[in-house]
Amino acid sequence: MKTEILWGKNPAQGVIQRVASEIETLKAEVGRMPGLAVVLVGNDPPSQIYVSHKTRACEKVGIQSLEHHLSSHTTMEETLDLIQRLNAQEEVDGILVQLPLSPHLNQSEILGSIDPSKDVDGFHPYNMGKLFLGEKSIVPCTPKGVMTLLDYYGIPVEGQEVVVIGASNIVGKPLALMLVNRMATVTVCHIMTKDLTLHTKKADIIFIATGVPHLIKREMVREGVIIIDIGISRMQGKIVGDADFQGLQEWAGAITPVPGGVGPMTVAMLMENTLQTFRMRTGA
Repeated sequence: MKTEILWGKNPAQGVIQRVASEIETLKAEVGRMPGLAVVLVGNDPPSQIYVSHKTRACEKVGIQSLEHHLSSHTTMEETLDLIQRLNAQEEVDGILVQLPLSPHLNQSEILGSIDPSKDVDGFHPYNMGKLFLGEKSIVPCTPKGVMTLLDYYGIPVEGQEVVVIGASNIVGKPLALMLVNRMATVTVCHIMTKDLTLHTKKADIIFIATGVPHLIKREMVREGVIIIDIGISRMQGKIVGDADFQGLQEWAGAITPVPGGVGPMTVAMLMENTLQTFRMRTGA
């Protein structure tokens, strides 16, 4: 069996081009470009790389990137004060707080302080609640990117046995909800799951986001399974995913590479979410 590689570059570029075209039209109508405020606390190297990727994407689509780099010693009061000022600024249509935050900062309180109409990450309880109810909302970028990737490659989830490995608020939980809303039969596994293989062996599609290198191996899945690898980590100096990419060749029906699979989709969805909040706020 030849394994199909589900690259994210082409579908991501398609989204970027569409968003850029829509923004160009809307700028003439509204009289300004959308504004995305990115708040970065500290000097975490991966976070700095992610922010630079987002800044470049903003340039491509015509979004004004407004970066706010705070020191790692920034207090809760100072962080919340900045967010409140961004909430009040008319030219700011989206607010993104780069995660992870320094341990002394209360992540839930900070994310909850963002105006839900500017919550381009989709992490605010209001937007998460609407996702839970199956209503139209701003949804987290990575799960949204995963669903868009599936649609691009024509992979249906309705009626499929799917397993989500990882139960984070950022990826696992919202992705499971999106799959349920698409009428998939969903099993969520996590660090306390007793027998992971028991679940992965029955799956038609596996979504994995744990940060554990090569957790999913050939003997754990049935032939023809589709694997969406959302994890990323370093192993012997190389960037790898949560699935044993090489070992699953000619066994899995399809698999996303790491890097180059879900990653480009996440940034593209951020641009799409910023366009969405811009439309909502301006009525365009």
